[in-house]
Amino acid sequence: MPSPQSALLGLATAVPPHTLEQTAVAALARRVYEQSFARFPKLADIYVNAGIEQRYSAKPIDWFEEPHDWPERTQAYLASASALFVNSARDALKRAGLKPRDVDVVVTVSSTGIATPSLEALVGDEIGFRPDVLRVPVFGRGCAGGVVGLSLGARLAQAKPGDVVLVVVVELCTLAFRSDRSTKTDVISSALFGDGAAALVLRAGDDGAGIKIGATAEHTWPKTLDIMGWTMDPTGFGVVLSRSLPRFIEQKLAAPARRFIKHARLTAPQLVFHPGGTKVLEAVESTLELQTGTLRDEREVLRTHGNMSAPTVLFVLERALRRGLRGPALLAAMGPGFTVSLAALEVAHG
Repeated sequence: MPSPQSALLGLATAVPPHTLEQTAVAALARRVYEQSFARFPKLADIYVNAGIEQRYSAKPIDWFEEPHDWPERTQAYLASASALFVNSARDALKRAGLKPRDVDVVVTVSSTGIATPSLEALVGDEIGFRPDVLRVPVFGRGCAGGVVGLSLGARLAQAKPGDVVLVVVVELCTLAFRSDRSTKTDVISSALFGDGAAALVLRAGDDGAGIKIGATAEHTWPKTLDIMGWTMDPTGFGVVLSRSLPRFIEQKLAAPARRFIKHARLTAPQLVFHPGGTKVLEAVESTLELQTGTLRDEREVLRTHGNMSAPTVLFVLERALRRGLRGPALLAAMGPGFTVSLAALEVAHG
């Protein structure tokens, strides 16, 4: 007898308290980079062309004017990531009609800070998790982490029907801003990234649930480790982001995406994609033969929140559901590896 499908019972998002207007970020970047990076004036238009009007940040904008070492960044991460974890988890559980003591498994996805004990342990008493909750922290998945978390959570729920699986995805990308590094990648990153969190509640065996999780898959391309990731030094993380990414997507994404659609038996699915940036969205639309501008939910989330790495695709899913997403959908994101992570959804009509 086949295992019952996992269902998405609750989804919630959260952002930190500080708003970064893109015009203010551009002015800050000019002060930081004009003295240390001769090519900066040629890149200044990226703040206008990124398709972003505002983002949210764990710290106010003046915090980024000063240098910060690894311990300072880590303390900022622990404080803000813990708060976002609690807020998003509580809201997702409330929407599912459940309480923290009902949770059997917690999956925590985060790649923008290091916490040992991991975040779910740090906030466990505050939230009210049971002492026997199974903890599954996941690090290093970057922008793909939202789909990875949902896929892993769905598999864990399916393995033990009736168990409640809570997935919390938290990223604080702005804490990686470096005034001591002056490269094109640093400039581009300062124009794109923001902070945020999303939480999912999953359980298998809920026949009446409106959102079912179907097949999940990943595809990692060999010899692509240099496309995306982190470097690490005594000051903090350093962004690795290849300029070849949009072109790579145009050339390589279509084949694994179409194989998955066929394998998952999705008929004309709507696409919910991680909006890494405007060029990435244009590349996705091109390679999947979508009309330009099709990914409007993605562009709206990018405009109002920037690229928050892993949780961003779940912000897009939340927006699409509020807008009336129905039927089959393909959830997809790409991240370090270089990997595309894919999940099939079926949103019931009604």
